[in-house]
Amino acid sequence: MPARSDSAHEGPDDSAEGSPEPAARIGFQDIRSDDGTHLRAWTNDPAGRIDGPTVVLCNGLGTNPWAWPALLDPDCGVRVVSWNHRGTGGSARPADPERVGIDAFVEDALSVMDHFGLDRAVLVGWSMGVNTMFELALTHPERVAGLFAVAGVPGDTFSTMLGPLRLPRFAAKAVAGGASRALRLGGRALTPVVTRLPVGPRGLVLISHSGFMFPVPDRQLAVRAVREFLRTPVEWYAHLALHTARHGRVPLSRIDAPAVFVAGRYDVLAGARQMATAAERMADATYVELRGSHFVQMEQPTRVHELLLEFLDRVG
Repeated sequence: MPARSDSAHEGPDDSAEGSPEPAARIGFQDIRSDDGTHLRAWTNDPAGRIDGPTVVLCNGLGTNPWAWPALLDPDCGVRVVSWNHRGTGGSARPADPERVGIDAFVEDALSVMDHFGLDRAVLVGWSMGVNTMFELALTHPERVAGLFAVAGVPGDTFSTMLGPLRLPRFAAKAVAGGASRALRLGGRALTPVVTRLPVGPRGLVLISHSGFMFPVPDRQLAVRAVREFLRTPVEWYAHLALHTARHGRVPLSRIDAPAVFVAGRYDVLAGARQMATAAERMADATYVELRGSHFVQMEQPTRVHELLLEFLDRVG
């Protein structure tokens, strides 16, 4: 059943005061998922001027359009449709707060596809969004033409974290789960502090030299991406993370769609080694490793976009 459009507007989302102007116009639309949850959907082509294929972006958990600088270029040649996760970026929390796992996100992705009139499309996933797109490919293969995975694994994500430290899977999962539970418990106290952090170019420089994230060419958009991300209450984000972490490994032998895995060599949130082995287990998949972190599409936007265009040409 197609999702219902409640409202639409074009232009940048100016909800964050003092945010730098984005490089492209974003069109936001309020739609409903199948369970009635209101979602804030968006596209990089509100005026319908991009002449190129359409992809469905399954974004990183709680992230926003500004994390994809290459796709915000008006001349990118790719039309993007996506949405903000439940309880983030203008999307409502569901009536049942437990309906925030990967299965619910798959429903949301299908609602977005129905709303924009897409019977079938290439899916682009980043981080936990890779879980979403692989689950969608497993349960609704007729809707998926290809899978372009960036810094994410097809299931059991927590066990692949802290990859550069070479921890055993059970240890990595225990550390990531424990940190998420601690944030959920202490989030109400942390949220007023986090939402008021003075994120600017100087702060971004510190983050990008921490090893967690590398320097980015477009600092303006990166600042916007971080500011928008920090608007989500900490306890709600931890709630989302713990529910999405329940998503187990997808049986890749049952995935027929072609795929590309683009990994950051120094990614501490999604293991590059696990992405490489996932590509090996698929019949039609390639693996590309770039010097970067979990935010490789922000650090090397031109190269990641080139790989996406090559993949779109290959799948037709």
